[in-house]
Amino acid sequence: MSSPPAPLRRLIDLPGVRDLEFRAVMKRDFAEPEARTEFPDIDACSLAIFGLTADEADETPRPDSWDHIEGKATSVQVAAFEDAGWDVTDDKRRPLRVLGHFSTQLWLALRGVAGTLPFQAESTEPEQWVTKLAAEAKRFRKRI
Repeated sequence: MSSPPAPLRRLIDLPGVRDLEFRAVMKRDFAEPEARTEFPDIDACSLAIFGLTADEADETPRPDSWDHIEGKATSVQVAAFEDAGWDVTDDKRRPLRVLGHFSTQLWLALRGVAGTLPFQAESTEPEQWVTKLAAEAKRFRKRI
């Protein structure tokens, strides 16, 4: 019996990202790459989550086999992030406006080149078959 795929980790659920996304919705210039110089919150959030800023990520040497995914279209990156187990869209399934501020760091951390991925504790919820088995056992005991 194969288990269902693990749920995607959501970038917007990481500390500070939802607030930055809200600011990008309210002020369109906030999503532009140049906004990092005007708003130090972006680099602070990136440093707290991934352990490196966007500028540090840009300066990080890439392996020879690097495919330069961080420079590709947003739609291509969204699909590639999903394949890697990450959801980089908002609640309406639109790409995050602040994705450009974090995509390079996330790619580097995912591929183990630089930075770190945020810690995620193991799920304490039982798998679905365990829950069904417990319910079936309870019904069986009632019949006896």
